[in-house]
Amino acid sequence: MAASGAGKTFEELEVAFRHGNFAPLYFFFGEETFLIDTLQQLLITHALEPAWRDFNLNIVYGDEAEAGSVLALCRSLPVMAPRRVVVVRNFDSLRDNRQFAAYAEHPNPQAVVLLISVGRPNLNVQPYRALQAHAVWVELRPLKPAQMPAWIARYAEQEGYRLTPEALQRLVEYVGTDLQAAAQELKKLFTFAGRRTMLTVDDVVNVSGQTRAFNIFELQRAVGEKRYAEAIAIMEHLLQHASNPRSEALRMVSVLTTYFMKLWKLTLCQAQRLPEKAIAARIGVPPYFLQEYVQCARRYGLPAIRFVLAALLAADAELKGGSERDPRLVAHLLLRQITAADRVPQRQTP
Repeated sequence: MAASGAGKTFEELEVAFRHGNFAPLYFFFGEETFLIDTLQQLLITHALEPAWRDFNLNIVYGDEAEAGSVLALCRSLPVMAPRRVVVVRNFDSLRDNRQFAAYAEHPNPQAVVLLISVGRPNLNVQPYRALQAHAVWVELRPLKPAQMPAWIARYAEQEGYRLTPEALQRLVEYVGTDLQAAAQELKKLFTFAGRRTMLTVDDVVNVSGQTRAFNIFELQRAVGEKRYAEAIAIMEHLLQHASNPRSEALRMVSVLTTYFMKLWKLTLCQAQRLPEKAIAARIGVPPYFLQEYVQCARRYGLPAIRFVLAALLAADAELKGGSERDPRLVAHLLLRQITAADRVPQRQTP
């Protein structure tokens, strides 16, 4: 059994659950709902056999329940099973949840209770102080761009697959820091690859429904290398063949925003004279891809990169704000603004 009153990591809890090691009380909170949901499912899968769940699994929502009735579930004994599992989602919305401060001190040893709050509650008040003192807890924050390659590689390895360096980098560029999107793309890749265990960049492109010549990665490369006529051709091809042009335009904006954010961070790191290995880690790319980014950052310069980021932010807001303008027009105007970045004065800005 895991020790109580302990702050853990996602990886520590994942290993514990897979090995059948459970504490009587857990408290998960944070903004990364994909990791929260993953741990919840792992707990249920490994704590209760399917045949036991009808009588020993309760999933309740704090905004639809009261503390007294939920506590009664937590204190009940299992029925023909080694333990009962109670999951309380939206725990911060549970009326009178302060009552759990007392429960945290003396949890039911025959139950595994999981309390979940999306976001960060005030940990200085009850019952959160008691939960930190007596429950096993974890704060699950969104991953930073630099953490995504390792997360994706680990996820693939757990399923028996590996990605080539280029495939890994392109997939990271494609999904950004969206873990849900990353997991979905990886599952599609696993199905597509079948018995092949090494996933290539061609697999990533094919699974995305694009072609080797016309795909989001080639669009990014063309923009980075200022091959604007080619970028326009790729963009138009993708939009014409998209089932939802607005969603496709948003995906382009997202990928290009991530790309230019890396260029911006790179220029700041260079100003600080950081070594290349540290720069690669800071911006979230493998060291062997760094020179590609260095060359693109040099082509644009920091003032132009800032100009492009502002244009991307404006396009994102317009596409998400339900603008009546055709998303193709928004995308074309965005590329026109990116080309206009060449005219931005290249003053030395720290």
